[in-house]
Amino acid sequence: MFWFRRDLRIDDNHGFYKALQGENKVLPIFIFDSNILEKLPKKDARIEFILSALGAIDIAMKGNRSNVGIYHGTPEAIFKEIIQTWSIEKVICNEDYEPYAVNRDQSVKLLLEKSGIVFEQYKDQVIFEKKEITKDDGNPYKVYTPYSRKWLSRFYEKPIDNYPSESMLEKCYNSTPLPKCSLSDLGFSQSDIPHPVPVFNDTIIDEYEATRNFPSANKTSRIGTSLRFGTISIRKAVQKSASRENNTFLKELIWREFFMQILWHFPHTVNDSFKPQYDQIEWINNEKDFNKWCIGETGYPLVDAGMRELNNTGFMHNRVRMLVGSFLCKHLLIDWRWGEAYFAEKLFDYEMSSNVGNWQWVAGCGVDAAPYFRIFNPTEQIKKFDKEFNYIKKWAPNFQEFDYPKPIIDHKIARERCLLTYKKALNRV
Repeated sequence: MFWFRRDLRIDDNHGFYKALQGENKVLPIFIFDSNILEKLPKKDARIEFILSALGAIDIAMKGNRSNVGIYHGTPEAIFKEIIQTWSIEKVICNEDYEPYAVNRDQSVKLLLEKSGIVFEQYKDQVIFEKKEITKDDGNPYKVYTPYSRKWLSRFYEKPIDNYPSESMLEKCYNSTPLPKCSLSDLGFSQSDIPHPVPVFNDTIIDEYEATRNFPSANKTSRIGTSLRFGTISIRKAVQKSASRENNTFLKELIWREFFMQILWHFPHTVNDSFKPQYDQIEWINNEKDFNKWCIGETGYPLVDAGMRELNNTGFMHNRVRMLVGSFLCKHLLIDWRWGEAYFAEKLFDYEMSSNVGNWQWVAGCGVDAAPYFRIFNPTEQIKKFDKEFNYIKKWAPNFQEFDYPKPIIDHKIARERCLLTYKKALNRV
């Protein structure tokens, strides 16, 4: 059996390839985990995206009269059901490094072993995992730059392996159709948010360094969702990026792996600051201010435009993400965990390691963080990155109207309040 998870493609799929190399027929399945689904809004476009990706896999398997079996429930309950129905020798999947996934997989492994079934996992969503990139003494890197140097050094030592799973689909089970699930079966209804379409070509990569900071330019790849759900192979993405002269885009992919290894080494950072002293910050956590931030009515046009883009598309330009995150934590003194949770609900490309890592970065409490005294000026950010107001006009077109909200706090007052609050927490007054 091959268990699809965050690898929703048939090509260059490491675990799927290993399964297809075996002697037995391969039963491909996907489980909509009720432990995860019950926490999501009932109009969540990401569920539709997963169903669409599974449909694309089915189309690819059609020539072999195969399909992916789709189940809904807790993984343990589903596997108990499956092993009573099928004679399974081995379950194979690709590894997931988030804390919940690690615990889930350990439980599934123990369950299967009790029935004499082997459970195997392979590396697929990263180039280097866990302890593969560490300091010379074996400790994890906590700063990106030396991590990226070691990553690049290791990467260029030998070619990346590829796994042509797409050429072996005849090994999939095809005697009878496997079960299906619809959106309504899962208890969800259709979202108004369109699926992101990746634009991943040489021009995007080559011009990325020059264009990446300007949100109106529309010069980002939108590849985040594809990597999150594995509809694009990270190996192919890295190989394509590494083949170009400018490596700025490649370094963004390395950032993704940096945050993944941080989360794996320090799983407590999901809820706690990496730097414990920052948990002494006395957040104001004003719910009225938070709600204004959520809906994009702070009175600061670039902040509001970013939040409105997020709410309408499930996407926000990275430069704007830094600003809205800084504004929430430092202007409004609202706990970074509130922002992280809101992004987790809204972002199409939500990935726990990057989301937690970047929110802690912007709050100053994480690894390789922005210093606490770095406080973005929302007005100056417009002058630097949207001076023609093109991005703001698209997402906050009423910013010059009489009824546009007044700023919920003065920048200078917010800055001074933030510095004093952080200094008190860090005993630097």
